[in-house]
Amino acid sequence: MTAPAEPALLFAYGTLLPGDVRWHHLERFVVDHGADDRAHGRLFDTGCDYPAAVFDGTDVVHGRVFTLRAELVDEALAWLDDVEGAVAGDYRRVVTTTAAGHRVWAYEYGGGLTLEPIAGGSWRDHCARLARG
Repeated sequence: MTAPAEPALLFAYGTLLPGDVRWHHLERFVVDHGADDRAHGRLFDTGCDYPAAVFDGTDVVHGRVFTLRAELVDEALAWLDDVEGAVAGDYRRVVTTTAAGHRVWAYEYGGGLTLEPIAGGSWRDHCARLARG
């Protein structure tokens, strides 16, 4: 994997976002709550209470860009690789470029589940629609 220019940035689009179930895994490694951004790709509902993205340039994935603490970049990426299933092959860490022009790390779907496309590319909007019924 080719590292983005320092400071290392991470694009999160699902359960790693502030207030979601895996935020606590990312929170200790970032300098703030990030900034809204988007990346070219497609977002899917896995049916397992978390999303999956494919960064292939065909649509848009909404998320946030986080600056990783410089002294914790290696530790953060190793920890998140484990949390996100990159070690097991469920996801893979890739470099992509956001709409704001940031080169970022992001976790891309690795395969094995039946996926349902998420219209609009926003996990939070999708969850809100599901909650409304």
